[in-house]
Amino acid sequence: MMMRLLFVFFISISCVFADESEMSGQQWLEKMSHAMETYDYHGTVTFFKSGRLDTMKYFHASNEGLEQERLLSLNSPMREVIREGGKVSCVFKNSNKVVVNHRPVSGSFIVDLPTDFSASSSVYQFTLQGEESVAMLSTRVISIEAKDPYRYSRKIWIDKQFFLPLKIEVYDLSGVRLEQVVFTDLQVVDDLDFVGAESNVEITNIKHIHQEESSAVEMADFVLENVPAGFQTKFFTRMNRTNSEHAVDHLLLSDGFSSISIYREPKEENIQLGLQTLGTVNSFTHVIDDFEITVMGEVPAETVKFIAQGIKIR
Repeated sequence: MMMRLLFVFFISISCVFADESEMSGQQWLEKMSHAMETYDYHGTVTFFKSGRLDTMKYFHASNEGLEQERLLSLNSPMREVIREGGKVSCVFKNSNKVVVNHRPVSGSFIVDLPTDFSASSSVYQFTLQGEESVAMLSTRVISIEAKDPYRYSRKIWIDKQFFLPLKIEVYDLSGVRLEQVVFTDLQVVDDLDFVGAESNVEITNIKHIHQEESSAVEMADFVLENVPAGFQTKFFTRMNRTNSEHAVDHLLLSDGFSSISIYREPKEENIQLGLQTLGTVNSFTHVIDDFEITVMGEVPAETVKFIAQGIKIR
């Protein structure tokens, strides 16, 4: 009897490892996407972006399809950032002020992911690249390699037990690392409470931005003639500016992993034209008629330039 139990045990263990080893890179990413939405977990995460290093406490709570992400700074300036639904709130501890962005560009503080990985496979190649340890946890390394020069490649280290991302790196077109997000510890728990960003703040200390409702892209006063494959329109808004009769048009494109914002606004004096670079983010600004056009995103410089030069005013 004991020999039979041992035989069944080893067979079941073999099947688990067999199933895991047979998973494709895309399947690992799909399981990770589901885990990020459904688990309650917290840890310490380090962001290296634009030459700056930030270490923060991270919390993710999930309840009946609703999610809340929180980042709590460990160093000055002391702040807490909360993402819930379609808004991101930043609470500044010293001044007790809150800024609420109702149109955040990113969908996650850790890593943006497409809703349809099969569609993204037309512009990205998902491959398995061995196993490594991160935060003393065993991970599987997934390479997300761009198939064209219009986007950056990435690698994600996925925890083998819970399928959560423990490390993400972004690379430029020559393979040099541009940014890194890495957990130094991570713990999955049964339940985490949701926290209110505005509960203890005077209403006069709360500033709301980008509250305008999304409009049909056909309402934009410009058209895009150069859009790289894989990028789709996420939303379009027309934002009214304080003390100005002119509005600012904002169109957001995304390929799932990377987002690109396009702004059209009246031309101002002393604007800085041409290409600007800050870490992984590139922007390109030029003038068409009496309007200032800016294209920016976490994409290569030639991508924002290519899109900007194909914009026509209606």
